[in-house]
Amino acid sequence: MALVTLVLLQLFVVAAGAHLLTSDELSEKAPKPVASAEPPPPVPVITAGPVLAARGNGPLPAKGTLAAKLTEALGDPALGDSVGAAVVDVETGALLFGSGAETGVTPASTTKVATSVAALASLGPDATISTRVVRGPTSKSITLVGGGDPTLSARKTSGVYPQPASLAALAMRTARALKATGITTVNVTYDDGLYTGPRTAPTWKPGYVPEGSVAPVTALAIDEGKVAPGSHQRVSDPSRTAYTTFVSLLSKYGVKAVKVARARVRAAKESQEIARVDSAPVYALVERALTLSDNDLTEALARQVAIKEGRPASFEGAAQAVLGVLGRLKLAQGVRVFDGCGLSPKNRIAPAALARLVAVATSPANPHLHSVISGMPVAGFTGTLGHRFVKDDSVHGLIRAKTGTLDGVNALAGTTVTRGGRLVTFAFMADKVPPGWGKAEAALDRLAAIVAAG
Repeated sequence: MALVTLVLLQLFVVAAGAHLLTSDELSEKAPKPVASAEPPPPVPVITAGPVLAARGNGPLPAKGTLAAKLTEALGDPALGDSVGAAVVDVETGALLFGSGAETGVTPASTTKVATSVAALASLGPDATISTRVVRGPTSKSITLVGGGDPTLSARKTSGVYPQPASLAALAMRTARALKATGITTVNVTYDDGLYTGPRTAPTWKPGYVPEGSVAPVTALAIDEGKVAPGSHQRVSDPSRTAYTTFVSLLSKYGVKAVKVARARVRAAKESQEIARVDSAPVYALVERALTLSDNDLTEALARQVAIKEGRPASFEGAAQAVLGVLGRLKLAQGVRVFDGCGLSPKNRIAPAALARLVAVATSPANPHLHSVISGMPVAGFTGTLGHRFVKDDSVHGLIRAKTGTLDGVNALAGTTVTRGGRLVTFAFMADKVPPGWGKAEAALDRLAAIVAAG
């Protein structure tokens, strides 16, 4: 057995050796693998720089050069002979350039910057505005209570930013709550008494409401008081229109709603809430107000500031409240306003004050104010700047600014990062602009482009 085992083992070793020799021969005869070609060099991805640099602390623009270019551009006859300008460094707060910088100029819609800063500082970015339904004096009566949300909508609003509160949702929730207690018929009243004083500012021109620039300011309104989607025409009584629409919607959801002769009431403070809907947060409302230059929304924000600050929710009270908040921020100097949206031709803001307002909102130290900047139109892309800067591709997307326009008034205030990477703000304002639609706008755009190139 031992001999047989030894013979078998020798045969196995010989066979294994032969197999290895054969494998080596085959591997030598087989073609060698071809080395893979060098990978192609990566294609560089080129992107535009951010609108706001991480810190924006590049070198300051050369003051002499910046001043010379801006001074020459400010002499454009399209701007008239009442022009103010200011450029402010965000990091230090220093005035880099000024021309009539401390003199009050009619700001038009750039007033919305002041109102927006005050709203965010006073109310906080996450605050919302509520529209409620409460029980009336009897078990079969209810009251629709306006909280001052002008974005409340009775229409389908899919795809709209920010998504507005829905009057239909409020009616549905109300109907559901009533039917849960066995009530299917109610008398309906409304309360819009949160706001006081006149519905249009004493300093406004009488044509603003008829031409559709703004609706009468009330605490209860739907779709900003517009008579139809896409229309500029406004209803004469936004509160009554909202009330009538709500009654119709209640009936749609299975509750017989009865309008009463004296429908406008004041709900008792202790009234039980049945249903409510809330607006988008204040930060989103500010973004919408600035991007679209929304007069109705900005007036509502000013009144919300008045309520929070313990002032009457009127034009006068709102103006005082906004200035009070700016005073706490040490930003009130050079600011004098009579409304929230800038339709008043009596408003005055100094260019330096306006540029500093933008600078404070831009600063990394004030994240709660940043939606002022994110809401500003972007040059060549969004809002009221979507059609501007078309002749200078180099500044598309690099300038964010709020526009202002009234008869004889043009203004532009915003922020940019200079070519050297410095974050700065600017305000260019003219309130004796000669006739010539678009010429003053083009002159202001050139001024902003000079700052961006500085």
